[in-house]
Amino acid sequence: MTEADILRALSNVQEPDLGKDLVTLNMVKDILINGKEVSFTIVLTTPACPMKDMMSRASENAVKLLVDKEAIVTVNFTSNTSSNRKDSKQILAGVKNIIAVVSGKGGVGKSTVAANLALSLAEGGASVGLMDADIYGPSVPIMFGVRGERPMMRDVDGKGMIVPLNKFGIKLMSIGLLVDEKNAVVWRGPMASSAIKQFVTDVDWGNLDYLIIDMPPGTGDIHLTLMQTVPVTGVVIVTTPQSVALADAKKGIAMFGQAQISVPIIGLIENMAFFTPAELPENKYYLFGKEGGKRLADEYDLQFLGQIPLVQSIREGGDEGVPAMVGTDEVTKKSFREITSSTVRNIAMRNANLPQTKLIDVS
Repeated sequence: MTEADILRALSNVQEPDLGKDLVTLNMVKDILINGKEVSFTIVLTTPACPMKDMMSRASENAVKLLVDKEAIVTVNFTSNTSSNRKDSKQILAGVKNIIAVVSGKGGVGKSTVAANLALSLAEGGASVGLMDADIYGPSVPIMFGVRGERPMMRDVDGKGMIVPLNKFGIKLMSIGLLVDEKNAVVWRGPMASSAIKQFVTDVDWGNLDYLIIDMPPGTGDIHLTLMQTVPVTGVVIVTTPQSVALADAKKGIAMFGQAQISVPIIGLIENMAFFTPAELPENKYYLFGKEGGKRLADEYDLQFLGQIPLVQSIREGGDEGVPAMVGTDEVTKKSFREITSSTVRNIAMRNANLPQTKLIDVS
């Protein structure tokens, strides 16, 4: 066996999402051959890649079928998370992908989705930050059990920077960590926008594969400020199945599709899709309507990232400071893992196939 033999064999193995072979995509590194033993490393576009087991089997089969049926194949993995930033990277220089989680209205579980998406990404091996940009209704301190905690400061290149909290393996920042939760944040739009800029420029986020931003509901100042300050890789839209929520979700879709904004929509998640009581695990009750989010995704030709059921443990975990992804309900975890799998695949395809992400210019 030679290195050329191995590369020829692996040129028949497709990366499922990008639609090209591993060799063309320059994903094969460190080929080592010792008699019948061969090992190599596949460089993934994200450490949370859901397709690595499939690629491992396909690579092993290709070597045995096309090179030597007696070959002993070892497939290793590493990752170089894909990014497609066009800006000068003066702000959030170490962050590869900035993902905004948005909803047209409040109460659809956007913060729950953002928190568990971040945790699921981290579970897959990615370095992740979660920024709570919902200035008027911050949820992160309660959901992560860090109420009353305050972030520290440290000097970075002569500038005082806020150090985000670290909980369950991800970095956290929220206005709720800086303001007494008993006091209302009574700020006009410019003050709220200024706070968001500070969360971006004055927080030491370090190197991250993904920064998940839990946006406030609606379409307003904070959304525009964020997109004018940092290059947003894409947005994930959260809705529930009922008509009122879908009508507001359409406004969010329309906002990001405007020519002067044009931020890619990674996909749509349908939360509270159905209720299954613990004592009747095979039953599904569609309390808010059936598959409204899926129909909306089809209507606007968006990727449908999946459904999250209405489960008591999700609510309890959020209230107790133990999000679903670090709880004990494996059924709920499975839902979030499937959604995360779809999300990272669509982010990788967005980075490979769409124009570079950049700051928007909206006057």
